[in-house]
Amino acid sequence: MLPGILELLEIFRTHPHVVQGLLTGNVQRGAEVKLTHFKVWHYFEFGAYADDSPSRNDLGPHALRRAKERHAMEFAPANTFIIGDTPHDIECGKVIGARTIAVATGKYSVEELAGHQPTAIFQDFSDTTAFLRVIENS
Repeated sequence: MLPGILELLEIFRTHPHVVQGLLTGNVQRGAEVKLTHFKVWHYFEFGAYADDSPSRNDLGPHALRRAKERHAMEFAPANTFIIGDTPHDIECGKVIGARTIAVATGKYSVEELAGHQPTAIFQDFSDTTAFLRVIENS
């Protein structure tokens, strides 16, 4: 578990203006197994998965639809954040008009991710205050 993840998930879980969904290139069952192992699956109310489409860029509309179904309200893409560690995650967010936060916790460096022009970029999740500032000030 990366530093700052649990703290952010818990803060977002109790934040009055945030709902958490999971958008992943994994099939739903695979994502559930992985995240249950780390005891974080329960933080995600809904999701969009490879079961919905093999193309990650198709998953954003599925996630927004499920958010609407779960909460009986529209979720504007401009008020939505896609957080990820690959250029594919940044592109996936941009396709639906979402804001994107890149985190260099995978195989891509800050410099490589910055080249894809995310809304914000972090080395990791450890500075939860700065991370929250991006969400709350956008």
